Amino acid sequence: MTLRPALRLPPPAFLSDGALRAVLAALPEARIVGGAVRDALAQCPVFDVDLATPRPPAEVIAALRAAGLKSSPTGIAHGTVTAIAEHRGFEVTTLRRDVATDGRRAVVAFTEDFAEDAARRDFTINAMSMTPDGDVFDYFSGVADLAAGRVRFVGDATTRIAEDFLRVLRFFRFHARYGHGPPDADAVAAIRAGVPGLAKLSAERVWSELKRILAAPDPRGAVALMAQTGVLASVLPEGTMPARLAALLASAAPGDPVLRLAALLDGDAAALAARLRLSLAEADLLMALRAAPALPPAASDTDLRRALADERKDVLIGRAWLAGSGADLPERLAALSAPVFGLRGRDLKAAGVPPGPALGALLHALRGWWLEGGCVADAPALRAELARRLASPPPG
Repeated sequence: MTLRPALRLPPPAFLSDGALRAVLAALPEARIVGGAVRDALAQCPVFDVDLATPRPPAEVIAALRAAGLKSSPTGIAHGTVTAIAEHRGFEVTTLRRDVATDGRRAVVAFTEDFAEDAARRDFTINAMSMTPDGDVFDYFSGVADLAAGRVRFVGDATTRIAEDFLRVLRFFRFHARYGHGPPDADAVAAIRAGVPGLAKLSAERVWSELKRILAAPDPRGAVALMAQTGVLASVLPEGTMPARLAALLASAAPGDPVLRLAALLDGDAAALAARLRLSLAEADLLMALRAAPALPPAASDTDLRRALADERKDVLIGRAWLAGSGADLPERLAALSAPVFGLRGRDLKAAGVPPGPALGALLHALRGWWLEGGCVADAPALRAELARRLASPPPG
């Protein structure tokens, strides 16, 4: 196990952040851990910076206070304190080792050993730590795995999965973003054996990871591997179509995870949205994408305006991508403004139409006339048609 730095990076740009530097000055023994180190090595943007320290939480809070910084005990039972500098938060976690696990939660004890803390992490590429000077500590060959595009569990893959079955889905998330070439054989074997444990996971955790997998620049390989290992059928029992997702990804469609889920799904969208507890906006979009067929690629601008009068633009564009219409139809839809029907019930009342079913029927008929004309009649034209109909009511 490496006890000395594996390499020294030129200080990454994120280390010039004044707020982060203030926290590190208060906790000079702390190291940057996890994703920030991985992404700095991969030359990817770093968005979140987490720190680890051998100090227990009470000492972390005291050190921050002495430096004039605030803190919040956001996860103090598990050793996490949020340091606040310049109105921003940085998670600082005391080094830990696992005492007991049940596939969902872990009982931990604090330690002063960075290597022991790294040994409880999921993948080698996430188990590295870095000092504020850029010294990278790599206890499990994460640097080599990252360079090789290999997502590998720390230690025994079966053990890591049994500690937290969410790691099965996390494997595919990281494989989608950092993996290339054949997947790690030990990981694949352990994942196949661990599929029954996915039933222990909450719906929210499953959707959170699945959404991140689908949001990867190109998740085709990861999703295909999920299908081969039985994971996809376990988390999406409503039915899946990896080939349809692959076709969507081969186009220039945007990388929206709900759009990609709609392509992948072959079953009941409402049942899936309820089971995975999608947000209201996500569920509405998923069901709308699957609710009707796409417009034909040769649809006229008049047809498009009529469709836009009755359906959200993003839904119509998404349906076009799902149907494999190519980029032309989505671009035409995007360039059009949704037409607005320029009459309301109050306009008919002002023209002398009494409230009641007859008013609703007349308003509906006027909207039908507006749609038939290609949704181009503006408010004055609609009022003129209203006046014409009131002056010449239908017989009977």
